Amino acid sequence: MNLLLKNSQLKTQNSQLSITGSKSETNRLLLLQALYPNIQLENISISDDSDVMHKALTHNSQLTTHNLINVHHAGTAMRFLTAFFAIKEGSEIVLTGSPRMKERPIKILVDALKQLGANIEYVENYGYPPIKITGKKLLHNKVSLPANVSSQYISALLLIAPKLENGLQLILEGEITSIPYINMTLGLLNEIGVKTSFKNNKISVTSSAVEMPKKKITIESDWSSASYYYSIIALSEVGTQITLSSYKENSLQGDAALVEIYKNFGVATVFNKDKSITLSKSKIKNQKSLIINLQSSPDIAQTIAVTCFGLGISCNLTGLHTLKIKETDRLLALETELSKLGASISVSNSSLTLEIATKINQNIKIETYQDHRMAMSFAPLALKTSIIIENAEVVSKSYPTFWEDLKNIGFQINEVQ
Repeated sequence: MNLLLKNSQLKTQNSQLSITGSKSETNRLLLLQALYPNIQLENISISDDSDVMHKALTHNSQLTTHNLINVHHAGTAMRFLTAFFAIKEGSEIVLTGSPRMKERPIKILVDALKQLGANIEYVENYGYPPIKITGKKLLHNKVSLPANVSSQYISALLLIAPKLENGLQLILEGEITSIPYINMTLGLLNEIGVKTSFKNNKISVTSSAVEMPKKKITIESDWSSASYYYSIIALSEVGTQITLSSYKENSLQGDAALVEIYKNFGVATVFNKDKSITLSKSKIKNQKSLIINLQSSPDIAQTIAVTCFGLGISCNLTGLHTLKIKETDRLLALETELSKLGASISVSNSSLTLEIATKINQNIKIETYQDHRMAMSFAPLALKTSIIIENAEVVSKSYPTFWEDLKNIGFQINEVQ
């Protein structure tokens, strides 16, 4: 499905939207719920990734065929389920995914699990999915891995740690990236009663093999999904407002960094008593260039780059080395698609540099590369120019109602060939 987003204006001065629960929190809590069934969850993410996670954990027949579990494009599910099935005694499954998933490395996590005693084999290419996992009791409790790897590897180990007989002592070697996502995992473990510590480069999680008391957890709405509305407000006229629900001022999500980052683009955030947030646009104070380290929140890099391009602001975004192994090579994808629109942009293995744009090309087709964030991060540009989003249905990976919500606030969107 290709969508034409015509040059649009927002319908009202203050629109209100409900945003689905955080995919990151949901997938962590779904795994913890599988380990401790007395956990009850509210405001679960309606994303494809969370649906895949839930079905895999319950061995839903739609997802599982002869002990083959296909997580499609869901990278979080691949990492978390690798750890989960490694400790599921008596199970034997093959975990696979889409062609792109088979290109995304899993070796670091597999090696770490093997240090703990796991039984995991590569089915096709060494170091990559699909993998055969024979669940067993893991007797070791000490493991080390490079600190600059995807936080999902680290979180996968931490999530199963309470079920290990002696807990887990995890040593991170080198400079740690994506600390907020590690803290999110530890925060959720603490919330269900698991004791943890994170000092210097050592993380410890105590064993909690006993049954948990009943506990209800309401999942915060997704800050990554909110990022597209921050971009929309930034590209809108002064005075424009959007209210989103429901968010915490002391969020566990790293992408809550949006609140401070988007002040550079004239976007103010007010936390309301009903746990909603109101975003409003004020005049930008002669902002010409930005340098932002996104090591702790790389998932909002695409949104920020597109915002800068739309506002004619130059930027240097750093700390982006994990973007090359996402649903696509996001740095290369950004360079390709922004160049089509008239941007002067260059990327390295870990950074992006964008020069001030003086013109935005019209009616450009934006390829999404099977990456939900490519589709959603470019959509706000419809406030500046008409664009076509190819394979727009990819948004279902994290935010299935995205296009409907944009229509509700005034975007003109039509399906085209």
